This record gives sequence, C-alpha cells and structure tokens, in this order.
Amino acid sequence: MKKLTIKDIAKHFNVSISTVSKALNDSYEISEATKEKIQKYAKENNYKPNFNALSLKNRSTKTIGVIIPTMLNYFFAQVFKGIEKTALERGYKVITCISNQSYDKEVEIIEMLSNGSIDGFLLSMAKETELNNKHDHFKESIENGTPIVMFDRVAKSIECDKVVTDDLNSAASTVEFLYKKGHKKIAFISTISDLHIGEQRLLGYKKGLEKVGLPFDENLVLNILERDYKKYVKQVKPFVKDTEIDAVITTGESVAVSTMKAIKKSGKKIPKDVAVIAFSNGILSRHSSPKMTTISQHGEQMGATAAEILIDKLKNKNTDIVTKVIKTDIVIRDSTR
Repeated sequence: MKKLTIKDIAKHFNVSISTVSKALNDSYEISEATKEKIQKYAKENNYKPNFNALSLKNRSTKTIGVIIPTMLNYFFAQVFKGIEKTALERGYKVITCISNQSYDKEVEIIEMLSNGSIDGFLLSMAKETELNNKHDHFKESIENGTPIVMFDRVAKSIECDKVVTDDLNSAASTVEFLYKKGHKKIAFISTISDLHIGEQRLLGYKKGLEKVGLPFDENLVLNILERDYKKYVKQVKPFVKDTEIDAVITTGESVAVSTMKAIKKSGKKIPKDVAVIAFSNGILSRHSSPKMTTISQHGEQMGATAAEILIDKLKNKNTDIVTKVIKTDIVIRDSTR
C-alpha cells in the first residue's frame, strides 16, 4: 500500500499542505476542530511523518536541484555551466535532472528531490507543463519551504524569482539591424510558436517591422510545430523556394541550419541574396557554412544570475521576489552582409 503523505491528507480535506503540517505539529495557528480531525485521520490511516522533510526547515543540504527541459539544446548547456560555476564558488553542490518536456516527469523530479535532498530548485519549465498550464507542483514546493527560481521558460502565475531573456526587444532590434543593412522582405521562422518565448519573439518581429515602417505580411511567417529537426527541411524548403525573401530570422540554430541548406539548394547565395540570423549563440553557428550571425542570449550569465538569486535567498532568507532580464546582443558572422 502506498505510504500516506501530507499531500494526500491535504487533498482529502481540501486544505493547503502547510495547514496539514501545522495541524500535525499542533500549531496554535490552526483551530482545535481542524487539528483534531486532521490528527485523527492521520492516525487512523497510519501516517508516518517524513523526518527528512520535517528536518528540512532546520538543516541545509548545501545542494541545489536543477531541472532543464531538454539535453539537446546548447543554450541550456550554457545556462547549466553558469549555474554550476556559481554554485561551486559559493559552496553548493548541484543535482541536475532532465524533464524531457514532460509534465509528469517534472512533477516526479520535484517530489523526489523535495524529500530533504536539496535546499531549492532552479528550473526551466517543461513544454507540456506550459501547454497544460498546470503549476500546482511549483506552488506546493514553495509552500513547503523549498524555494524555486525559474529561468528562460517561466510560469507567469507563480510568485517566485525569475530570470528571463528580453525576447521581444531582441527580435525587434534584429529586424532593425537587417533593415539598416538594406533588407525589406524579412521572414520569421519559429519552432516554438506555442511557447511564451515564441510568442514574445513573434511580437518583437512585428514591433520591429512597425518601427522601420515595413508592413507585416503573414506569408513571411512560418510556424513549424515539429520538434524533430530532421523534419524541419520538409517545411522550410517550399517556404524558401516559393516566398520572396531577402532575410530570415529563426527562433533557433538547428532550424537556421535547415533554412541555410534550403536557401543554397534554391540557387540563392547567403548573405548576398538572403541573410540569416538565429536566436541562441551555440556551437552550430560557429561551424555552419557560412558561419551564422546570431542573437546571443548569454546563457551562462542567465545561469549564474539564477544561482546567485537562489543562494542569496537560502543564505539570507531574502523574501523579495525579483525578475531579472538578461539583455541580448547580435554576434555578427558571415550569414549577414
């Protein structure tokens, strides 16, 4: 039989976890009637306290849990580098888990590590969590005294510290950059249109067009919902072939590589006929042919900032909630004129 947890008792009585915890600890903050019925239910159902969790309040493991949505993204590798470097400098160890874009996996990881293994979480939301808009597991972690700092993909509704990229203004200034180089038919290719950061980049693209006085043309926007980069080419090829464009902004590097291949196949030259710029300054951009101009999101700086915020919170029990915005810049290589 599954062991009864505080969470189960909270669910049974439809109260918060902290209410159950206080009732079981005989706190004066909870009414006698509520205490009595919760304690009775716990006893009858053979509830055994998790001493790891109970001692969480009184001890520090000097360990941080890091949850990233995917391994296959150079940006997250950079973020992790920044987290680990800062954590080590400040005397903390790091446990890293991959949610693989799955809501269930993310919930499982948080439950598994919240048993006293770690002092706090640094996390970027799984795609499924964002699409389902389910954030209870974050709330519970924070209510139970395990703080969370979110980075890059964050849940708006959760009151916690956040570190984000200035996606909207980055995309807008990229459009301006291309316009100043003489481009008038600037396309936008997105593989994350269903995520908040994807929405922000598209809004920024539109804002940039408006700023320079170019009309928005939805035929110049391609949204790819496939997550498999091998399949990108199938959609990019006809788009590049049949659309009159002289520049492309993409939301990631791998789709930019597919776009560059398709442009070359269609007989056009990069950057003479079509310029290409991608979000995220990773390994691919340095090894693509030609080398790719990118929008650097400074992943390492994002990771270091998130780790600093969490460790400050753990050390000083700082209660102020902050959102830090990391500015981007354009790293110019050979795919733009």
